[in-house]
Amino acid sequence: MLAVQVNTFLCGCVAVAVCGSHRIFDACSLSVFLAAWAEAARGGERTIHPDFGSAALFPSESAAPLDFGVGERRIVGKRVVFDKEVIAALRARASSDPDLEGVTLSRVVVVSAALTQALLRADEARHAGESTMLENKHRLQTQTARAALIAHAINVRERTVPPVPKHACGTWVSISHVELSAVERQAAARDFPKLVREMREATVRGIKDCTRILSDKEFGRWALVDSYAEIAEKGLIREDYKVIYVTDWSKFGDYELDFGFGKAIWVSLADVPLEDLMILMNTRENDGIEAWVYLDELDMTYFQKDQHIQMLVA
Repeated sequence: MLAVQVNTFLCGCVAVAVCGSHRIFDACSLSVFLAAWAEAARGGERTIHPDFGSAALFPSESAAPLDFGVGERRIVGKRVVFDKEVIAALRARASSDPDLEGVTLSRVVVVSAALTQALLRADEARHAGESTMLENKHRLQTQTARAALIAHAINVRERTVPPVPKHACGTWVSISHVELSAVERQAAARDFPKLVREMREATVRGIKDCTRILSDKEFGRWALVDSYAEIAEKGLIREDYKVIYVTDWSKFGDYELDFGFGKAIWVSLADVPLEDLMILMNTRENDGIEAWVYLDELDMTYFQKDQHIQMLVA
């Protein structure tokens, strides 16, 4: 369920690697574990107390394992860094939408929208290329016109009624999503302000829905379990669908970890066997976003050629 490896180097640096099962950890609770461990290692007053009793708020039920297609393709991960100047430019660009005028846009929403556009363009380019080799006209149409679903993970802690504790361990994550038809998806790949607005509105709705999770058991099960299965099924079974997963780790304070020999100088992710996934983390300076993008190997070649992304992170 949990594995830890500590490496020391001749230069005096230390690398701590941690791998946890999603059966008992989500990203937030793994960060809580690391923060509590680091605090204990330093000694002194304990301020972080992992909560293991929150399962009583929503007892687990037997459920079929979720199939996200893990292991079926070769997945490649790349790190893309958005500094504060680029994020400011993205915010200014998104604010051209009258509905967003005067709205404070988070770093996460503008960066995830920019990356989503790049992934949609990469998918479009790949399938357009494949379609040129197909002789069947109907097959060509279904390959080039794909709908899209953008799924954003939401940390439900402190957002439910009664509130799940901030340091609750377990998997307390729901999903907000934006669903786009084939035509809407083509427009979204080019209309940045509109995509930002739709992704932001979906997240706001998802956060609001957290208040129902504990009071409405049927809805709670859908939000915490069944919604994942529905989204994964669309991505695996339907060839006319592109599913993109977005998860935000920027508020978990991983760069603040200090085991007694200084704060972390670099936090990175190991291989993640899930395609079409972006994980957003803080930069060390706490003013930018490090995006870890995981794609099918062929999709990654198109993503890396995307001129818009190249201009943003040059």
